[in-house]
Amino acid sequence: MAQAAGVSYGTFYTYFESKDDLLHHVVRSVAGEMFASSLAPPDTVEDPYARIVESNRLYLRAWGQASKVLRLADQGGAADEGLRKMVLEIREFYVGRAEKGLRRLQEEGLANPRLNPRLTALALGSMVEQVAHSRDSLDEPFDDEMVLDHLSRLWAAAIGSDLRQGIRSTAEDKGDHWLLNGSKVFISNGILADLVIVVARTTPEGGAHGLSLLVVERGMEGFERGRNLDKIGQKAQDTAELSFNDVRVPKENLLGELNGAFVHLMTNLAQERITIAIAAIAGTEHLLEITTEYVKEREAFGRPPARLQHVRFEIAEMATECAVTRAFLDRCIADHEDGKLDAVHASMAKWWATELQKRVADRCLQLHGGYGYMTEYRVAKALYDGRIQTIYGGTTEIMKEIIGRSLLS
Repeated sequence: MAQAAGVSYGTFYTYFESKDDLLHHVVRSVAGEMFASSLAPPDTVEDPYARIVESNRLYLRAWGQASKVLRLADQGGAADEGLRKMVLEIREFYVGRAEKGLRRLQEEGLANPRLNPRLTALALGSMVEQVAHSRDSLDEPFDDEMVLDHLSRLWAAAIGSDLRQGIRSTAEDKGDHWLLNGSKVFISNGILADLVIVVARTTPEGGAHGLSLLVVERGMEGFERGRNLDKIGQKAQDTAELSFNDVRVPKENLLGELNGAFVHLMTNLAQERITIAIAAIAGTEHLLEITTEYVKEREAFGRPPARLQHVRFEIAEMATECAVTRAFLDRCIADHEDGKLDAVHASMAKWWATELQKRVADRCLQLHGGYGYMTEYRVAKALYDGRIQTIYGGTTEIMKEIIGRSLLS
C-alpha cells in the first residue's frame, strides 16, 4: 500500500496510487485472512454461542474494513461501479454469515424464534458501519470491544421479548437457599426499588415450565445496580441495569409456585396490555384537547390556524380515531371485568392504541409549529414520553405476531 512520505492518512490518495491498488487492497485485507477465519471459528471455542460470537466478531471487522474502504474511495472521487459491486458482494456474504449465526442461536434456544434473522443481520451491519466510519485511517485499529458491545446489545434485544427462550438468569438450588446469577436490563424503578422480582431459570431442561419468580431484597450480597439509564423520555422514572452475582436468595423468597413463573406472568399479561392501551388513549385524548385549544387561540398569518381547512381536517381525523379506539377499549375493559378478555384482543388494543398515540403526538407537534419543538411545551414532552408505549409490555411487532398466528394457525 502506497503512502506519501510525511503526509498523514487524511485523504484517499495517501493510501493508494491507483484504483487497481485500491481493489488489490480490498481483496487482500477484507477477503483475505479475516475472510478465511470467519468461515471456520477456532476449534478451541467449544460453546456454540461463543463460537457464533467469535465468528461474528471476525465478520464485523471485515465488513467494517470494506465499508471504510468504500467511504475513503468516495472521499477521493475514485469509487466506481466495480468497487461498489465488490464491497456490496463482501457485505452480502457477511450478512449471510450473521444471519446463519442467528438462526443457529434460535435452533439452540438462545434467541427469540420470532425474530427475523435477515433484518437482524442488516441491523447489526448498520451498527458496525457506524463504528467503522468513525475511524479516519485504514491502519487505525478496529475497536473489537465496541463491536462486541454492539453485538451483545443486539443479542440482548433478540431475546428481550421472549419469556420461554430468552431468560438466561439462573437460580441453583443449594438446599436452604437459591444461588442466583444473571443480569437484567431496562428495569423500571430499578434504582429506587427495595424489592425486585426476578424471573430465573430454576430447572434448566424445563423450558417455559422451568422458570420461577424470586424476590431479591436491597442489600443482598452480590446484588448490584448499574447506572440510571439515560432515556429520551419519562425522565422522572428511573430505569436501570441489575446484576446478580452469586446472590443467596432464601427459599422463602420464592414467589408463587416453583417452576410456575411462566403461568404467573401470562395470567395477568392481558391486563398489563389493556392497562397500557388505556394509558395510551387517555394521553392521546388529552394531547388532542391541548392541540385543539392551541390552534383556536394562536394566530398565524393574521388568523387562527383553526380557520384553515387542512387544520380542521387534521383535528377531525384524530378525533375520529380517538373515538373509535375508545369504543373498542371500552368493550375490552368490559370483557376483562367479566373474565373474558383474551390475549388476541388485548394485543389488538395494545398495539392499536399505542401506535395511535405515537401518530397523534407527531401530528399535534406539527400543528404547534416551531413551538412544538420546544421542550417547555407539553406536546414535545408527550412525543418523547409516549414513544416507549409501542415497545414495553410487548412490542407492536409481537402483538401483530400474536394476532396473526391466532388467525392463520
